[in-house]
Amino acid sequence: MTDYLEIIGEDGSVLARTEIPRQTGWCLYWNHSVTGDGVIDCYVDDLGKMVLHRAYQPDFAAGLGHYPGRGILTSAEGGGYWIEDIDEPVRDNAYVLRVGSLAVNHRIVTERDEINLSKMAEHTRVTIRLDTGE
Repeated sequence: MTDYLEIIGEDGSVLARTEIPRQTGWCLYWNHSVTGDGVIDCYVDDLGKMVLHRAYQPDFAAGLGHYPGRGILTSAEGGGYWIEDIDEPVRDNAYVLRVGSLAVNHRIVTERDEINLSKMAEHTRVTIRLDTGE
């Protein structure tokens, strides 16, 4: 079964939509607004449920860090840290993101697509939603 990841603009319009086969995932990449270092949050479609699976953080700058009991902290090859096995369901299969500037470069990467949120919705709020058709 295939679900869809949708990017919904402030006005409710669908800005982008891409297929997400169940048990596969996607990652949200961006550059930290203070340090400029790359950050990654990776999600999976766990049988129709959006789940935050793991995250990459270059360091523990403002807004970043590991919290005991929320995943397993490991050193990343080449520097930084992965927080693995977070496995945190996202309420209602959706969350709101305030898209950063082109320097922040928010983008969603799937096996098939790259959706550049900063180019399509810079400085606005979007909803990132897993549409299961249910």
